[in-house]
Amino acid sequence: MSTDNISSFMKNSSLYIANINRKLCNAKTEVLVDYIRSDSTGIIIITNKIGQQSDLSIIDNYIKNSNDVNSLQVENSRLPMSKSYLKIIGIPFFPHSNSIEKLTSLDIETILKQNHIFDNISLASKPRVIKVSPKSDMAIVWIDIWNVQSGKNAKLLINRCFNVGNYIATIRGANMNLGVPQCKNCWKWGHSTFLYRIQGAKCVKCNSPHKSEHHREFGWCCKANNKINPPRLETKKGEPCPYSFKCSNCKRNHQANSSTCPFWKHRFHREWHVKKYAEIRENRSTSIRSGANGLNTQ
Repeated sequence: MSTDNISSFMKNSSLYIANINRKLCNAKTEVLVDYIRSDSTGIIIITNKIGQQSDLSIIDNYIKNSNDVNSLQVENSRLPMSKSYLKIIGIPFFPHSNSIEKLTSLDIETILKQNHIFDNISLASKPRVIKVSPKSDMAIVWIDIWNVQSGKNAKLLINRCFNVGNYIATIRGANMNLGVPQCKNCWKWGHSTFLYRIQGAKCVKCNSPHKSEHHREFGWCCKANNKINPPRLETKKGEPCPYSFKCSNCKRNHQANSSTCPFWKHRFHREWHVKKYAEIRENRSTSIRSGANGLNTQ
């Protein structure tokens, strides 16, 4: 499900829960929806009991027929499954004739779709590609797949080999690697949202003290101001904020959760994050000392 679909769906989640439960009751099933939440994989619907395929079909049909959701961008829903973690070795980091062009997640997805051993295998997240070592020209690719409780899907893949151009890639089992978490309240890296100890939240766009979904209502940049020159017009309802802000982490021109951010690109390299935040703290301390020395000389 696309980001826009998820946002539209979550805004009316209470109404959807009531309507879905009504349809489930009409079907004389004992399953009811307790609440709905979202994450990076899409919409997650929590029920009071383990649902059957018939219950899933009722929920699936309701969501796809909703006026607020683009049904063309809605994937087929599925009952809860476990994840299995695999890695692929033996793939070049520069697979194209142009050695500057690196292997990307999109390249991996294309490779997997073209190989029959991945038929009926669903990825749980985008593949992650890194170098074997800084000076190596080979890559390690981590893939997370949806699996049944017996682990059958992963067992069918582990130790299998397949061709990638002139290379032979091998699939191995891997441990779970969640990477460095990013807090969805303060948008800093290194701690999860649940461990955020300060009350309130910050906007991912402007870093002001309001939730990101309320940026249009509370962001100063979206409010009219006739006292400045030139006057600032109010952002019309339904239109995106026309202003750009610097990332609260790297200070570049993008949102704090952007995939172009260096912090995001290194989200599986904890040592990089530790070193980077140490540099930020040192720079801040140096700036404070310089300011204090400036005051003492006056």
